[in-house]
Amino acid sequence: MYGLSRKVRMNGVPFSVLVIDDEPQIRRVVRNALNADALAAGDAGAQPAVRALEAATGREGIDLAAAELPALIILDLGLPDLTGIAVCREIRRWSRAPIIVLSARHEDTEKAALLDAGADDYMTKPFSTVELLARARAQLRRARQLTEPSPKERVTIGDLTVDLGLRRVERSGVLVHLTRTEWALLRTFIENPRKTLTHRQLFTAVWGNSEGDAQQYLRVYVGHLRRKIEQDPIRPRYLQTEPGVGYRFEPDADAQR
Repeated sequence: MYGLSRKVRMNGVPFSVLVIDDEPQIRRVVRNALNADALAAGDAGAQPAVRALEAATGREGIDLAAAELPALIILDLGLPDLTGIAVCREIRRWSRAPIIVLSARHEDTEKAALLDAGADDYMTKPFSTVELLARARAQLRRARQLTEPSPKERVTIGDLTVDLGLRRVERSGVLVHLTRTEWALLRTFIENPRKTLTHRQLFTAVWGNSEGDAQQYLRVYVGHLRRKIEQDPIRPRYLQTEPGVGYRFEPDADAQR
């Protein structure tokens, strides 16, 4: 089953948001929150088209995702037929659409497992619709960046300038020396803006399949990186910590947590 909201466009292309949740009231809240005007807010010049698709079970959600190819998926963890992890893994086999998971559970290990299974973000119930909209907009921006023909070799973020081709970083025009590990970590963050990366995902991206305490390694190297690129390493602007789960790179000055 699915509902259709009024049609407008994002960059000339209509898009849909799929809500998979067995509670009708939650689907209604999310559907009403993710309206066209709300998703347009904060995205200057965009006039998004939002089709609100709804599914009450995991299997129905997988079928709708395959048939409709939504731009964004909001997934409840507690479904009557399939686990949230199973739904994530199945959809992630053939879709790159951002997946935001909703759950009444709070365990960090569960959050990490879902992110490792392919989810892009995680919110616990009860949730703020304002925060949900901010996270949805962030994921849609990130998804649009990933579909651009080629990544920019030179990236400017606030007072930082990162040249991916030359492996060069400047802060306010001053060259910043990074070790090979720090550079690999920074590049991984830049290539995954606004996406929560688990300790294991980051550890694998930087150190490969090496053995070691991923959380401890990252605590040390993220600390080093913050001291070199953040104006205030104690209150970082770019490298945000997701407690017990991992880290998220926020390139936006008005980043919403």
